[in-house]
Amino acid sequence: MTENSDEVVLSELSDDELIEQVHDDLYDGLQDEVAESTNILLSRNWSADKILNDALVEGMRIVGIDFRDGILFVPEVLLSANAMKGGMAILQPLLAESGIEPIGKIVIGTVKGDIHDIGKNLVAMMMEGAGFEVIDIGINQSVEDYFAALEKHKPDILGMSALLTTTMPYMKIVIDEMIATGIRDDYIVLVGGAPLNAEFGEAVGADGYCRDAAQAAEMGPQLIRERREVANCA
Repeated sequence: MTENSDEVVLSELSDDELIEQVHDDLYDGLQDEVAESTNILLSRNWSADKILNDALVEGMRIVGIDFRDGILFVPEVLLSANAMKGGMAILQPLLAESGIEPIGKIVIGTVKGDIHDIGKNLVAMMMEGAGFEVIDIGINQSVEDYFAALEKHKPDILGMSALLTTTMPYMKIVIDEMIATGIRDDYIVLVGGAPLNAEFGEAVGADGYCRDAAQAAEMGPQLIRERREVANCA
């Protein structure tokens, strides 16, 4: 997007220009610049939640769209997510102090027997960029591991990832055990991974199948909004 961004004097930009620059710097994976802009906006009396939403979340939404459309690829998105952490490191303590709640919470992990984590990590980063609190429990996660994380963190969403066709069926084992113990309806369950498809997600009883991290970052908030609307009408 922006070329020669190192020649831009961030402190001399107007608020609107600075927000656009943050979007460009996120796109280009420039962590130091994102952190500097975050501090400048704070010095201009922007609230932490406004910076989060207008600068970081919106910037990562743009990254997600281009990732979905094949314009950006995994290495570039990982750089963007890392750049976002430059701003988040500054904002998170302020958000905690002000009592600003994330839009939701997700526990995510790769299923038992599977040690692949690049896709999972990318989803975790994109979900954080969408305003979620993310608890990444790692790879090779058993039913017991997932249940322990659900009990401890009480998330809105459980995310399961698999890259091997041999480990895909374990997702159904987890969901079936959730049904058996009566907790299935307490959580939104999202599944993803290269060998999966929408039909598989439906067959195992998930609420949604995400073909990539960008779709996960769109689907997660949508499903949470829908669930909360139903709860408010009840």
